[in-house]
Amino acid sequence: MNKSKNFSGQPIISQVLKFIPASVITRTAKKQMSDRYYKRFKTYDHLVTMIFATLSGSSSLREVSSIMLACEGKINHLGLSNYPKRSTLSDANKKRSSSVFAAIYQSIYNQYKHFLSDSNPRIVPVKDLKIVDSSTIGLFSDVLKGAGRNPLNGKKKGGIKMHTMIDSREDVPCLVRFSSAATHDHTFLKDLALKKGSFVVFDKGYVDYQQYHNWTLDDIYFVTRQKENAVYQSLEEFSIDEHIHSGVLKDERIEILKDKHAITLRRVAFYHAEQDRVYEFISNNFELPADKIAEIYKQRWQIEILFKRLKQNFPLKYFLGDNQNAIEIQIWVSLIIGLIMLVIQRKAKRKWAFSNMMSVIRYHLMTYIDLFKFLKKPDGHWIDLNNINQKQLSLFQT
Repeated sequence: MNKSKNFSGQPIISQVLKFIPASVITRTAKKQMSDRYYKRFKTYDHLVTMIFATLSGSSSLREVSSIMLACEGKINHLGLSNYPKRSTLSDANKKRSSSVFAAIYQSIYNQYKHFLSDSNPRIVPVKDLKIVDSSTIGLFSDVLKGAGRNPLNGKKKGGIKMHTMIDSREDVPCLVRFSSAATHDHTFLKDLALKKGSFVVFDKGYVDYQQYHNWTLDDIYFVTRQKENAVYQSLEEFSIDEHIHSGVLKDERIEILKDKHAITLRRVAFYHAEQDRVYEFISNNFELPADKIAEIYKQRWQIEILFKRLKQNFPLKYFLGDNQNAIEIQIWVSLIIGLIMLVIQRKAKRKWAFSNMMSVIRYHLMTYIDLFKFLKKPDGHWIDLNNINQKQLSLFQT
């Protein structure tokens, strides 16, 4: 039997964990005092266990405990001395605050954000562009209040809303807040710490004219869609130059009255030929060309791809706890893994679909394969074997 050239002295999950410096976990745990009441199951053990559970796709505490027990001879590679029992993990998910996992994510993000930005080939229309949106994760138990009215056939299920902001050059969240699904989106805008001269784009669910006015005073620019029932007065219509995209139908200055205060904004009507639909955008920036306003809003789909990537590749249908803290921990761990996997994807320097790469890692968590050697040239070993067989056959040819 041929020995694989992709062999490694450590399993894949151990190689993945190297992207999270142990010093970051220790320092954060000490600052957050998350190990104060724990003798054995420290923050490091908790995080590694949840990463293993998330990557393996485990859907219950018993499943996590059983799988790790079966790998007991290998868990020393993970820095664990004992496998976690079901009750231990359950108590930790309930009592250890999710804030320590949020802080760990933020530290890892700060470490890799420049690499993610520099390695991103995408060209953005403006510098320092932030994208804001929310995604609701349905819960089977009514842990958090759901949105909308109760259905006639029973009580609506709960839901947790993840309010997220990403930098368009990084593809990972730079700010995350949780709330019940019933919370209105616009409440998240007050948490945004935006720099002077930066841009932020979001959908029309975040309408907050007072916040728009405050951003205008602080030289912070936004682009969003106008609500269908918006009441406004047109003050001035700008001429559309020949070099502007033909889809721009109208570019005007408008005034909106809110709480007896007049707010001046820019309105751009854009016809999307492929969808045969007219979009109406509003912004507080009057310097950019009208078609650039439409192009900025188009970048908003980048965050939709992030949410799709998160929900498709991580088990956010089955939570290892029936309380808000446990749910938040599992989401934070999924965000941590998502960030690391994006770093690995970029470092591999090969066009791997994110879901395909995740499948390889998920099914070979405890396999002793050199991850980067495989990702960079997955079929290299088979090519070598085929070449050897051809050489051997040539010896018998006359």
